[in-house]
Amino acid sequence: MNSLFLAIIMMGAYIVAYFTYGKFLGGKIFKLAADNVCPSHEFEDAIDFVPTNKHILFGHHFTSIAGLGPIVGPAVAVIWGWVPAVIWVLFGSIFIGAVHDFGALVVSLRHQGRSIGDLAADIINHRIRTLFLLIIFLFLLILIAVFALVIAILFTMYPQAVIPVWVEVPIAMWLGYMVYKKNSSHVTLSIIAVVLLYLFVIVGAYVPVDLKILGLSDGNILIVWMLILFAYAYIASTLPVQTLLQPRDYINSHQLFIALALLIAGVLLSRPEIVAPAYDASPAGAPPVWPFLFVIIACGAVSGFHSLVSSGTSSKQCYSEKDARFIGFGSMLLEGSLSTLVIIAVAGGIGLGLKTGTGEILTGTAAFTHHYASWAAVTGLGAKIGAFVTGSSNMIASCGISENITMTIMGVFIVSFAATTLDTATRLQRYIIGELAVANHLPFLAKRHPATLIAVLSAFFLAFYNGSGKGALILWPLFGTVNQLLASMALLVITIYLSKQRISIKFTVVPMSFMVIMTGWAMVLNLRTYITDQNWLLAGIGTMVFILEIWMIIEAGLYVSNNRTQAHPILQPEQ
Repeated sequence: MNSLFLAIIMMGAYIVAYFTYGKFLGGKIFKLAADNVCPSHEFEDAIDFVPTNKHILFGHHFTSIAGLGPIVGPAVAVIWGWVPAVIWVLFGSIFIGAVHDFGALVVSLRHQGRSIGDLAADIINHRIRTLFLLIIFLFLLILIAVFALVIAILFTMYPQAVIPVWVEVPIAMWLGYMVYKKNSSHVTLSIIAVVLLYLFVIVGAYVPVDLKILGLSDGNILIVWMLILFAYAYIASTLPVQTLLQPRDYINSHQLFIALALLIAGVLLSRPEIVAPAYDASPAGAPPVWPFLFVIIACGAVSGFHSLVSSGTSSKQCYSEKDARFIGFGSMLLEGSLSTLVIIAVAGGIGLGLKTGTGEILTGTAAFTHHYASWAAVTGLGAKIGAFVTGSSNMIASCGISENITMTIMGVFIVSFAATTLDTATRLQRYIIGELAVANHLPFLAKRHPATLIAVLSAFFLAFYNGSGKGALILWPLFGTVNQLLASMALLVITIYLSKQRISIKFTVVPMSFMVIMTGWAMVLNLRTYITDQNWLLAGIGTMVFILEIWMIIEAGLYVSNNRTQAHPILQPEQ
């Protein structure tokens, strides 16, 4: 199949979905109302609760949920063929992911901007809250520790990205100051900010920063970067949200649109044929496509992390409830669009030319087969990112941009999104620790700096418990299934909320059931592997998380059973 035809079908489907299914959910299911007071107004504090223009918040929300997820997931899952990857990204993002993100945002907006885990106490019961918050804490602990390592690795892979990525911080702070303190136009100034950033992209392309010039070993270089990144995460997550987080993410959203425009232009001009197989049921060394496709491709279709962003930071900044569809539903569809272009890059663009380790240039099916020779060959970070960067660079080259500049643009794009995930996750962990502290009558730990200190130090100790900075990798195999189990539990909370409001739950209970089955299945298969390999740490933690999930489902089931009345439309169509 030609990639241009595939791109047109997918983008058209997302546009139609936003104006049909998204509109239906907003009007008939979640019943958005402009006169409902949002937490950003009710609790405005100029730190976390800040009423925000919907376009700026869209930029923050999208870049927070995206990260590397919509890139690395599809880049790996294509090993099973491009057809299952495309189908899951399309239907998963519309009917599960967008519903999940949108629902979590709306429920949080109507519960003081609290996280999906904390508000489970009001919607179901207090035991559920503690169980949910503990799972979220473990999830974010792994995420923060691993992403500090990932960004450090990316700085060594793309040293040309170092200058523009760090220069973006003062540019973003200047943008935030001008918009919030001087009441300047965010549109005009954001364009100026992006132009400044890309001037430094050119600088970075010709002045790469490699810490080897200091005589450091590869291991010590990673440690230095990680120490810098942990310090940055602490500072960024304690600053008022409009000082750095919002404007930096707004700039990053512009980066995204530029990257998307370049990729779309590359598809239009190069029109690469899809060289990946349509379906491969048994790639060498790969786990079964069912259920692991639905765990490997998370952010491009549905991801539990998104519910934490929707109910953690975005709900505290949403200006009007009517903005929720644009922010929650729309961002997820845009992420699906990004994943679509990633699939095209790795399934088609890579066929335009792949340079092997021996210097040989492979094209067409041979290029894809070489890179995707086995599961082990594509699951390392370098391989995941490399497939996307190679494929996208091949397509963008048709626009006449030099390879050096293209590689720098894509490197800055990838690192910037990873950095957004790091400091957003740290801020979210602060909220989770605060909610746990309040629930357990320890209010002093809920304050901004003590909670952030716990968030950063716990991730720091996990990363460096073995001295290498790679300590969190021992828990990383749990990340995918825990992430998708979080999505299942968020959909469970949204479903119970709708049930209590006497609103039809079929649009959330079906996605919830699918995610519970698929990710529970994947967790069981993983646990069997851990036990066979005698990896008792992963087996123990994985079993604990799985038991907590089952416990939550039982608690929710008991709640529904105990509170059902004869007129309760738990599975009835809306009247």
